[in-house]
Amino acid sequence: MAPRLQASRCLARRCVASRGAVPLSWSARELQQTRGIATSYLKKVADGEERWEKRAQQIQNGELPHVWDVLDERGYIKDVAGTPDKIKEVMRIKRIGAYVGVDPTADSLHIGHLLPFMPLFWLWFHGYPAVTLLGGATARIGDPTGRLQSREHMANSEISKNVTKIHYQLTRLWRNVVALREKYGYEKDWAAKHHLLNNNMWLQGLSVYDFTKRLARNTRIGPMLSRETVKRKMTEGDGMSLGEFMYPLFQGWDFWHMYNKLGVQMQIGGSDQYGNIVAGIDALKVIRDSEEAPHAKMPTEWQHEPMGFTVPLLLDSAGAKFGKSAGNAVWLDEFKTSPFELYGYFMRRPDDEVEKLLKLFTFMPMAQIQETMTQHCADPSKRVAQHTLAFEVLSLVYGSQRALQEAQQHKFRFGGELPHVINEPSKDSGIVTPNNAPRSDIQLPRSVMKLSPAKLLFATGLASSNSDGQRLVSQQGAYVAAQPGQTRGLVPGNLSWTPMKMWFPEETAKYLIDEKILILRKGKHNVRIVELVSDEEWEASGKIYPGQPYTGMVRRMTEQLEKEAEAAGKKLKPNELKQLLEERTREQQALKVANNPDIELPSKQEIRQRKQTNGRGSQNKSKW
Repeated sequence: MAPRLQASRCLARRCVASRGAVPLSWSARELQQTRGIATSYLKKVADGEERWEKRAQQIQNGELPHVWDVLDERGYIKDVAGTPDKIKEVMRIKRIGAYVGVDPTADSLHIGHLLPFMPLFWLWFHGYPAVTLLGGATARIGDPTGRLQSREHMANSEISKNVTKIHYQLTRLWRNVVALREKYGYEKDWAAKHHLLNNNMWLQGLSVYDFTKRLARNTRIGPMLSRETVKRKMTEGDGMSLGEFMYPLFQGWDFWHMYNKLGVQMQIGGSDQYGNIVAGIDALKVIRDSEEAPHAKMPTEWQHEPMGFTVPLLLDSAGAKFGKSAGNAVWLDEFKTSPFELYGYFMRRPDDEVEKLLKLFTFMPMAQIQETMTQHCADPSKRVAQHTLAFEVLSLVYGSQRALQEAQQHKFRFGGELPHVINEPSKDSGIVTPNNAPRSDIQLPRSVMKLSPAKLLFATGLASSNSDGQRLVSQQGAYVAAQPGQTRGLVPGNLSWTPMKMWFPEETAKYLIDEKILILRKGKHNVRIVELVSDEEWEASGKIYPGQPYTGMVRRMTEQLEKEAEAAGKKLKPNELKQLLEERTREQQALKVANNPDIELPSKQEIRQRKQTNGRGSQNKSKW
C-alpha cells in the first residue's frame, strides 16, 4: 500500500474514533471508504438512507405530510432564520438534526421551556435526530437577551445543583416522550437518535487561541453592536460586559460543534432567541469556512446550510413572559409546583385558548383535537378540553400514571374509558424511575462528613441500612459527583460521576462543592443533592436523619412519653414507662398492619420469649 494512502486511512480512523459516533449525514459509500466501521453498522446506515429516500418520494407525491407543514399547522413556527421553501426541501431530502438549548440559571425547568421542546419532539417522531442541550458553560456567562440588568453571579455550588436537577428533568422528559411516541403509533426509527448533552463538555477545553483564530478574527463588531439587545442594554441598562457581548459567539460554537459531530443543522428557541439563532448561524458558517486543512473542509452547498426558527412565547394572563426573574414561573419540579397545581393551571385556561394549547402542548392528532373540541362545545361546563390538555401535559412531564392520579383527584370523567397509561413500577417495588424518583435536594448537618461512606449513604436515604450502604460501596454501586477517577470535586457546569470506595470518612470532604454541597447517586435516577447546614441549625429544626446517633425509635418514644407525662404534671416510674412503651409499640405495629394486612404481629408472650432468648445470648434470629 502506498504510504500516502495508508496515512490517509489512518487519519480517517482517528477522525472517526475522536468523534465517538459517525454523523448520520455521512453516506454508506463514505463509511465504506473508512476502515474500522462494522459491516452491521454500514447496513443500518444504508437501510436508513433507503427509508429516507422512500419517505422523501412519498412526501413529494403528496402521500405523506411534510413535517414542516405539521409544525406550521400546530402553530410552532414564528420567525424563520432562512428561506422556508429551501428549509422544507432540505428537510425532505436529508435527515438533518435539530437542537434546543437551555441554560441552568434556575434549579428547574418551567412550562415556558417546554414549548420549544415540543417541535423538537415532533421532529424526532418523524425520524430526525434530536438534541437537548444543557448550557453548563454558557450559564456562567449569562444570556443578556431581553435584559437590562446583568444576571447575578452564580456560585459553583448553585450551578452544579441546577445542572444536576435539570439534567434529570430532561431525562424524565425524554423517557415520557418515548412512551408517548408508542402511544400515538409513531414508528421507531433507529437513525432518529436523541441526545442529552452539556456544552461544558467542549467549551471548557476551548482555548482562547482556537476561538480567536476560527471565529473571533472573522467576526465584525458592527453587526453585533446593531443588535437590539446590545443597544438597549448599553443605553437603558447597566452596560454590557465582554462576556455578555460574546455570548452569541459561544452559542454559535455550540451550533458548530453539533453540526460537525452530529450533523445538526437546525436550532429551535423561543421568540426572544431569534437574534442568538441568527448570530449562531453566522458563527457556524465563519468557523466552517475558516478550516485550513483541505481534508477537513466541510461542504457548503445549499443542502448543508444551517437554519433555525423560533416558537411563540408563552405568556401569562398579564401578558408577561414566564420565567424565574418575572416571578410567575409554573415549574416542572413537583416540589416547586406540585402535579396537582400544574393540572389545575391548565384546567383554568379559558375556552378561547384551550384549542391552541392542545395543538402546542400535546401530541394528539389534529382530528382528535377537533373531536375533543366538539365534545367540549356540547357541554362547556364539563371542561373536557381542559381536562384532556392537563392530562396530556402531565403525561409528558410526570408520566401517564401520575397524570391519571391527578385526573381522578379532579374527578375527570373519561366517558367510561380510561386513557392509555404506561405501566411503570410503583414506589413500593423499590425500582426508581425518572417518574417516581424521590426528592433530590435535602439538608443534613455538617457532622455527617465525619461518617463513613456506608453510613453517609444510609443518612441520605440511598441505602436502607448501614450494612446496605457497605454493600453498595463494596460493589461500587454508589457514586459521587466528581471527575471520573479523580480525588477532587466536580468541575463547575459539568456533571460526571466516580464510584464511591472504602475511603476514610474525612476523604469525602474532597468532593464538596463550595464546602457546602455534596451530590450522590445510586442507580440511574436516585440522586441526592446534599446541602450541609450547621449542627446547631439542624438541631433547632427538630429533624433527624436515618442512623443519627441517639435518635433510635425506643429512645424517641421514651422521650415523647416523658414529655407527655411532664405536661400532665406526672412523673412516670420505670415500670409505668416500660408498660406505656410496650403499648405505644403495639399501636404503631397495628398501624403498620392496617396499611399492610400481610404483616403478622407477634403476641406479648412471643415478645417476652424473644427477649429471654436474646438475653441468653442465643445467635438464633427470630422471624420478626
